Amino acid sequence: MDQPSLAMLLLLALLPAVGSVIGVLLAEWRQPPDWLVGAALHAAAGIATAVVAVELLPRALERAETWLLAVAVMGGAIVSILIYRGIGWARRRFGGGEGDGAKRRLALWTVYAAVATDLFTDGLTTGAGAAVSGGLGLLLALSQVFANIPGGFAVTANFRSAGVPRAKRLMAAAFYPATPVVGAAAGFFALRGAGPEMTGAALAFFGGLLLIATVEDLLPQADQPGAPRRISSPAFAGGFVMLMLISAYLGV
Repeated sequence: MDQPSLAMLLLLALLPAVGSVIGVLLAEWRQPPDWLVGAALHAAAGIATAVVAVELLPRALERAETWLLAVAVMGGAIVSILIYRGIGWARRRFGGGEGDGAKRRLALWTVYAAVATDLFTDGLTTGAGAAVSGGLGLLLALSQVFANIPGGFAVTANFRSAGVPRAKRLMAAAFYPATPVVGAAAGFFALRGAGPEMTGAALAFFGGLLLIATVEDLLPQADQPGAPRRISSPAFAGGFVMLMLISAYLGV
């Protein structure tokens, strides 16, 4: 599939935000059972792992020398660590106690900003993938829908527990779609027309970013609800296989 038009790119960029919106709606409705949350997170981790193993790194290996890709993967991993530490620092710095109203409210918006930052990164990855191939951009955008449901759910659930009015919660959620659109435009225009080595290094960079975020952040989060192994393991494998099938048989 050729590079998408600008209008198609912007539509692709909205897909990562769909997951966050689904999470918001779930939190506004009711709390799903723990086993379902754990299964969904494991499936999302399987999808993310398959994106790296099936799409990003193989395409990168076709375009650049292995040593350059190794450096790019490490660069992505380092950036992933820095993002995680920055979010952790903000939560510790502004978290406060339950009785500290100002700090409590600031902590809520810090978590909200973390989810928005994650959506921006998703859009950046989608845009960079679309600059290589429209099919890759579509695949990356689709893979992020499922993975973003927990973030949207967590933010809205925290807002509800803190007594934030529904109108304000929904206004905050309405901002989510803007962040991946901005990120996608940045990634697309940065790589559009770039040479094979540059695009290969970019794919490897995002592969390292996604791999570390999945293994170090998403999987531990997936284990917290305590989904039984008989559910979590098939969910992970199912997510991986689903991405493989989409990639192979839908021509993306």
